[in-house]
Amino acid sequence: MAGKRSAGLLLYRGTATGVEVLLAHMGGPLWERRDAGAWTVPKGEYVPPEEAWDAARREFEEELGIPPPDGPGLPLGEIRQSGGKVVTAWAVESDLDPEQVVPGTFEMEWPRGSGVLAAFPEIDRVAWCGPDEARTRLVAGQRVFLERLAERLASGA
Repeated sequence: MAGKRSAGLLLYRGTATGVEVLLAHMGGPLWERRDAGAWTVPKGEYVPPEEAWDAARREFEEELGIPPPDGPGLPLGEIRQSGGKVVTAWAVESDLDPEQVVPGTFEMEWPRGSGVLAAFPEIDRVAWCGPDEARTRLVAGQRVFLERLAERLASGA
């Protein structure tokens, strides 16, 4: 059986001091007190034959509660995270206002073993981050997307 696949959009914008990317802090009780390594590219799972690009746009809207920005996607390729999930991402230029985000929710048993289901936001906040801050905050397996974005922007792609 094939491993799970996710697709996402990494928004970026130019500023007076360089490029910033929009990262999403993972929601729920397991992540609420963490910062380093607790942020992600807005993404979600899909199953072929759905196309990765279509899934990335759908998941962006599901996770952030707002439509994905129009504009071309700059392919950032695929990575395999430590758990085996394959993530495909595109960079899209945008100046999204984080205050517009209305995250979707998920349910899980909490506290564990209690038999009580509780709803939590998929992501609890988004923020624009410069390169150094983004490298620290982003889950380790996705940091290569930052490098690929920098390379593509430097090459004028």
